[in-house]
Amino acid sequence: MRHFLIRVLFFGAVLAAFFGLFNGAMALLFGIIFSFFYKVPLKKHLHKTIQFLLKIAVVGLGFGMNLMETISTTTTNFGLIFFSVLGSVCLGLFLSKRMKIEKKLGYLLTSGTTICGGSAIATVSPVIKADTKVISIALGIVFLLNAVALLVFPAMGHWLGLSQYDFGRWCAIAIHDTSSVVGATLSYGEESLKIATTVKLSRTLWIIPLSLFSMFVFKTKVNSIRLPYFILLFIGAIFISDFEIFTIEITDFIVLVSKRILVLTLFLVGASISVEDIKKTGTKPFVMAVVLWVFIAAFSLGYIMFFG
Repeated sequence: MRHFLIRVLFFGAVLAAFFGLFNGAMALLFGIIFSFFYKVPLKKHLHKTIQFLLKIAVVGLGFGMNLMETISTTTTNFGLIFFSVLGSVCLGLFLSKRMKIEKKLGYLLTSGTTICGGSAIATVSPVIKADTKVISIALGIVFLLNAVALLVFPAMGHWLGLSQYDFGRWCAIAIHDTSSVVGATLSYGEESLKIATTVKLSRTLWIIPLSLFSMFVFKTKVNSIRLPYFILLFIGAIFISDFEIFTIEITDFIVLVSKRILVLTLFLVGASISVEDIKKTGTKPFVMAVVLWVFIAAFSLGYIMFFG
């Protein structure tokens, strides 16, 4: 009977998140609380479910964007993306060696912080032939910091007086996973969400050179590299929106459903975090991840404030 009630509560929360009864931060917090006190149903499938739903939601958001604005945002922020990626990779490799962290774990933490959190870890891990334990520790740390970022960044943005444009850029660079980027900016404003999504997906493309660099560092050979193909669908959605193939009512509905899916995804992200995950992360890897995260957050904020 207890297991049945837990399932009812869990799937009730899923429906509540989807139908807009929670905002992003509330959904994440409720997911974390649920995970800490109850056994999450189907937990072993959560990571794949989160990735799948996130891709659907991101593609859906493309229907609410303008093609020329997207191109302008991407080209304008190339310098910010390039220098943040370069600086993060260099510092991550230095910290990993200096703190004597297991090489593959340090590299996965660097990859996840530099590019796009769990997606980068999932892409790079087979390239460097990382084992399951190392992958799970890296994912646990990244998901935990994602949760902190989603709650802290909007408050910091308001305290610093950042515009929606600048806040969107900052989140896209400084927050690991796309789900938490859109979750943080969703509560900040519509423009912030659009800017953050565009810049974040532009940054995600750096998975390709990072994977090639990984093969060089670890002297491995793989037959194929997992590429973020959903970005092509996102671009296709922008084209469809720009050429008005669908009516405004249809595109508005798609964007609304996508935002609801994002909130649902944040609940699942929270539910995927457990006490066991936190315990097994270890002190040094966690400290390294925090230092690297603080660096990229401070660097990107400074770049935005001084160079525009």
